[in-house]
Amino acid sequence: MHLYFCVSQLNKECILLGYDVLSASSQLNISILSGNTMASFNFDCPHCNRPQTVTSNDQDSGTILFHMSKSALGHLGLHGTAVCCANPNCLQPTIIVHVKKAGKDSLGNLHFMREAPLLTRRLIPESSAKPQPHFIPQPIREDYLEACRIRDLSPKASATLARRCLQGMVRDFTGVKAPSLYKEIEKLSELLNSGDAPKGVSEDSIESLHHVRSLGNIGAHMEKDIDVIIPVEPEEAQILIDLIEILFEEWYVAREKRQSKFAALRVTAEEKQALKESPNPEVSEKREQQ
Repeated sequence: MHLYFCVSQLNKECILLGYDVLSASSQLNISILSGNTMASFNFDCPHCNRPQTVTSNDQDSGTILFHMSKSALGHLGLHGTAVCCANPNCLQPTIIVHVKKAGKDSLGNLHFMREAPLLTRRLIPESSAKPQPHFIPQPIREDYLEACRIRDLSPKASATLARRCLQGMVRDFTGVKAPSLYKEIEKLSELLNSGDAPKGVSEDSIESLHHVRSLGNIGAHMEKDIDVIIPVEPEEAQILIDLIEILFEEWYVAREKRQSKFAALRVTAEEKQALKESPNPEVSEKREQQ
């Protein structure tokens, strides 16, 4: 048996969620509940990063309940939600599935229990990574994407990749290189205090990097090699990812915007100068007639 999501704006009419259930098995008896009408809510599409309001036509939900009285966890169920991006240039689906405990009421009907989900996974897209522009170096983008992808599965590996991404950013954007990320942050802070920090490096960004240094095991291991795996929680790994996204904006995106504006100003100035230096055709023609 399958759980289907139907959303009107998707490129395909329906999406089949890839959970096949052995309905012939005598150990599993499955109830399927149809999705309910859902209220509108604000949503940032993880594919195109566009904020929007999701209406009932752009979303669907579905539930599967598993009758498993002998399970160590008791009765379980899946609750899935699908959202379609309203951006006509995107229209990509986002699908999230929760594994939850279920229990029977006095009539023997199975319902979800009012507890936090045992497991939550976003199936599409597979990570929380935000789209990043091409002018950010590819190795840095790849480390960022992988850190986001494995944050929940392996926070330790995610934090390691995030630290390597941060060091790559510091070295690429600022030109500062030292034996460890800790010493590179120290050097960058010294440059900022002396007024010699690279353009775009602000006091806020340095302060954020200092905060990471004091963050639990991450901060305690800052002086070690960035490839050393350290024990961290998913929330700590996410703090590193958040900092990377902030620095993407404050460093790379802001620099690209400045350079684009300055380039446009130069082009405009050169065009104006060319017009001043070129002879006026009307004046030249009148002189020739005289």
